[in-house]
Amino acid sequence: MREISYRDALREALREEMLRDPTVFLLGEDIGRYWGGAFKVTKGLAEEFGDERVRDTPISESAIVGAAVGAAITGMRPVAEIMFGDLTTLAMDQIANQAAKIRYMFGGQTKVPLVIRTPFGGGVNIAAHHSQCLEAWFMHVPGLQVAVPSTPYDAKGLLKTAIRNDNPVIFCEHKLLYPITGPVPEEEYTLPFGEADIKREGSDVTIVATLYMVHKALNATEKLEEEGISAEVVDPRTLVPLDKETIINSVKKTGRVVIVSEDCKTAGVSAEIAAVIAEEALDYLDAPIKRVANPDVPIPFSPPLENFVIPDENRIIEAVKQVVY
Repeated sequence: MREISYRDALREALREEMLRDPTVFLLGEDIGRYWGGAFKVTKGLAEEFGDERVRDTPISESAIVGAAVGAAITGMRPVAEIMFGDLTTLAMDQIANQAAKIRYMFGGQTKVPLVIRTPFGGGVNIAAHHSQCLEAWFMHVPGLQVAVPSTPYDAKGLLKTAIRNDNPVIFCEHKLLYPITGPVPEEEYTLPFGEADIKREGSDVTIVATLYMVHKALNATEKLEEEGISAEVVDPRTLVPLDKETIINSVKKTGRVVIVSEDCKTAGVSAEIAAVIAEEALDYLDAPIKRVANPDVPIPFSPPLENFVIPDENRIIEAVKQVVY
């Protein structure tokens, strides 16, 4: 099977859906002919589909999402790009009070088929305003669905599903994932929301990880295997809906769990997953639930400090050993 980058997989998904459905269009800052998006995901699409379907916008995240919400409720399927995930905060009224609530407020008579694509995460030394992971914020908004693909295969399949979804989707990407390559079929496929993927089978401990942390977890498992520890890596792929069954079944098998996420530890992704496990699989645990996440501080600009804040393989290995031994 061919291998392509995460970036190219996203571009393929956008292109295929735009070819399939004329109501799909893109809007965002610098996504058109001149730049092709901050991370080049939309490069070449304006030349193929024209400026009407690949729309450059002013620098106003609230206006981008507001226009997308209006388009969605009047029959279009907009895909809005917010240049950095941190800047979704500037559009939170449109996201949380409009996109997420309209279908409920109209008794299900109005659909909001809107996708908001945005890159989260640190590791690129661009300081506190451009480095956060805010997935947990959106998990807390009823009416939103939240996707967190970690591989090119997942990115393409989940984005195509998101675009066909009649509900608003926050499509979380990670800056460090864009150049990563992996196998992606050339034939048509989609991936269902709410279906986790076991990235690595194991028997001693379950590691639940999202986005770029999946790759750090997989790297950690190789070192753990050298020490005789068999770790299973579960990638939820979507946080809303969350595939509780796959996570619980893995925990029942291994009896131990470490949850790894790049957001703040307090009230974060790892906290929600830990709560699910505590409620539904407590009797199967042979050790306390362990979480590996960022401390509750902004992401520093200094590379050494940023590396200290964001979880790495050594912290994952240390956490695993604490629950295994």
